Amino acid sequence: MEIILQIALLIIGFAILIKGADWLVNGASSIATNFKVSKTLIGLTIVAFGTSAPELAVSISSLASGSTDMLLGNVIGSNIINILLLIGVGALICPITVNKNTVKKELPILLLISTALVVLSLDMSLANAATNSITRSDAIICLLFFAIFLYYLIVMAKRNHEIKSQKSEKPQYKLGKSFFLTVVGLVGLVLGSQLVVNSASFLASTIGVSDRIIALTVIAIGTSLPELVTTIIAARHKETDLIVGNIIGSNIFNICIVMGLPVAIFGTITPESFQAIDLIMLVSSAVLLFILTRRDHKISRVDGALMLTIFAIYYGCIIYGALA
Repeated sequence: MEIILQIALLIIGFAILIKGADWLVNGASSIATNFKVSKTLIGLTIVAFGTSAPELAVSISSLASGSTDMLLGNVIGSNIINILLLIGVGALICPITVNKNTVKKELPILLLISTALVVLSLDMSLANAATNSITRSDAIICLLFFAIFLYYLIVMAKRNHEIKSQKSEKPQYKLGKSFFLTVVGLVGLVLGSQLVVNSASFLASTIGVSDRIIALTVIAIGTSLPELVTTIIAARHKETDLIVGNIIGSNIFNICIVMGLPVAIFGTITPESFQAIDLIMLVSSAVLLFILTRRDHKISRVDGALMLTIFAIYYGCIIYGALA
């Protein structure tokens, strides 16, 4: 009976996610048009931070309960999924044009922060420590990176690079309704993702798998559902500026806030079961996105298929390792 209830809650969660993402994309896009600012900027801020709220909630809950592997797996898994799965799916639906400024500035920032997380995690290799750990000092460094990123966003907003292209576009909704749809959409994403994650975690735990596997699969995919649904809706509406901005903003938010804030609050974490392949894929996925977009500032359907293939191979290795 409990399993049937959890499956029902899973379906309800998906329904709330889909509708919430639809409202969020429409509202955020309309806000950008009303204020005559770049939709990429809206994707990097309102949409990205809003869709990352489930990861933050799960991370704080995980660390409070002493599950450090759940926290790190949530961040690493979500970032890999955001790039390889979400952008891959979005590109298959509609080829994604990437803003030149995103390729030159935002993507290198993501690469820098992703690499920083890996370096901070390798105490045994780089500092001859007894264990690998992420300390409160490491977390504060991540928070400082995020402060720099926010400063960059403020400067970009002031310069308002795309104001000329926005002047001739009529907003879909008035400003009040745009904000209302955005807020309601964000609430729907958070509530829907929590239903999905809680139900999926219960179903997965009945099978009996490790925290690392649950975090990299069920939790990471579950908390990335807002970004996934938002990506699909945005691709269908051809709002491709929101897609890459959302992913980059979400990934930076995941590392700096979703991981940094709980560790800064609760103190040092010591991952126990994470492997080198997880950290390699974290940086490699960001490098791949940079390489593909630098070529012609576009992610084609072929590029999307490549991303999905790499995603399938990586997760195939994770599942095989769990079953072996």
